[in-house]
Amino acid sequence: MGMYMDVHHGMTGITGDQLRAAHEADLAVEKEENVHFEKAWADPATGTVYCLSTGPSAEAVQRVHERAGHTADEIHEVPLTV
Repeated sequence: MGMYMDVHHGMTGITGDQLRAAHEADLAVEKEENVHFEKAWADPATGTVYCLSTGPSAEAVQRVHERAGHTADEIHEVPLTV
């Protein structure tokens, strides 16, 4: 299993409730792709949202986001952590 950080752009003004709803939408379908979304962060001023997940591939992470209705603009594998 790999770790992935994905980035969404264009979500200017996102609220805490909207971020929570988007995260919950991912959680509702993640098991079908063998993915787990750990955490999400947002900057409402820039409209940038970040999600940290584990899963078999970046493609699996993207499939979850697509099904949840918010495709990621970037997905980066995180090969090293401390």
